[in-house]
Amino acid sequence: MNFSDKLACYSAEFNGDLKSACEREFDKCRPEILSESIGYSLMLGGKRIRPVLAYAVGDMLGVERRKIINFAVAIEFIHTYSLIHDDLPEMDNDDFRRGKPANHKKFGTGNAVLAGDGLLNTAYLILLRECRNGEEYISAAEYICECAGVFGMIAGQSADLLHENDGNYNELVLNFIYENKTAKLLMAPVVVPAILGGGKYFAELKSFGKDLGYLFQLTDDILDVEGDFSVVGKSIGKDSKEGKYTAVNLFGLDGAKLYADILCGNCKKLLEGLPFNTEFLMQLVDYVRTRTK
Repeated sequence: MNFSDKLACYSAEFNGDLKSACEREFDKCRPEILSESIGYSLMLGGKRIRPVLAYAVGDMLGVERRKIINFAVAIEFIHTYSLIHDDLPEMDNDDFRRGKPANHKKFGTGNAVLAGDGLLNTAYLILLRECRNGEEYISAAEYICECAGVFGMIAGQSADLLHENDGNYNELVLNFIYENKTAKLLMAPVVVPAILGGGKYFAELKSFGKDLGYLFQLTDDILDVEGDFSVVGKSIGKDSKEGKYTAVNLFGLDGAKLYADILCGNCKKLLEGLPFNTEFLMQLVDYVRTRTK
């Protein structure tokens, strides 16, 4: 099976698991506008990179899928909540997400905030239920919460807002934003299967997830300059207009591309050191580096 087919299979498998989770968690949710707004953003599609990573790393390590599914769902709930809130006027103020109206443009700002809150709280409910299954499940749930919270994604989002229009850019601040805003929630689906598998190759996979997260954010920064709205599905050129802290602003476009190539090489080197068939993950790294949306 080639890379595109395998990626599509993982995505389709997760979408089925996500549909089942939504029916279980939100079917009786009232008022209907709450479940509708939650479902709207969850089912807009997207690359499903995080659950694909969780499933692929789990397969590589020999961790049963049933152990991973609910963690992958929780991570995707958290990711989707962050996108809903990120698009709000008080944050990145974007009217579009994946080529469709952002949640707040379709349902109003108040309902968008509540949809994001609902996704985050339900993610934590799922993680709490998983903690009943044993010590490793508790550790995996704790790791996701740390990646999503005030020592992870929320810290990165806060720094992103704080340093808008700084003018003088430095690499330490950029790295803090990159690691927390983006990389932490890409480290989670890579590290969780390692935790559930007894800690096998935890450090190596954590480093891989971090570099892949940096690479993902770098390509986002590059696409904000070179992307096409009809492909990317969100507004282009906003980072520069809003004075965002990006690699393009710090290193220039060519420098950002060089940095992305270096990170791509780092990811592959880490994978080469693992005693498994890492072909799919190698190709996934290339996919992230060359993505157009």
